[in-house]
Amino acid sequence: MDILLDTYALIWFINGDASLPDKAITLIKDIKTNCFVSIASIWEIAIKLSLGKLELNGELKDISRIMEQYQIELLPIVFEHIQELLTLEYQHRDPFDRIIISQAFVENLIIITKDENFKKYNVSVVWDK
Repeated sequence: MDILLDTYALIWFINGDASLPDKAITLIKDIKTNCFVSIASIWEIAIKLSLGKLELNGELKDISRIMEQYQIELLPIVFEHIQELLTLEYQHRDPFDRIIISQAFVENLIIITKDENFKKYNVSVVWDK
């Protein structure tokens, strides 16, 4: 299975937050799962940290170490992702979520997210609480 973590799924994983379902944690930790995080999520986290709107267990630089530890790959934004973004209906205003959705379509990834807005795009989502 190939998965893409939504920004908050990544944050909750890093913080050990109980908001992240056991199924999601199992998928992230399973070495047979190809797990990705969008560079857009790292960018969003950096913005929220700089504005004081987010607390992490650690610092931004620790995300890289945790990603390496759990074999989570960083997914860059490429031209095809932007092209896909242009085809998305404008049902959700969050630009970070929209690029994550575009990346999931292009790369054929299942998104781990609690955000109900993702389902408006008929993208594959995993979230069981």
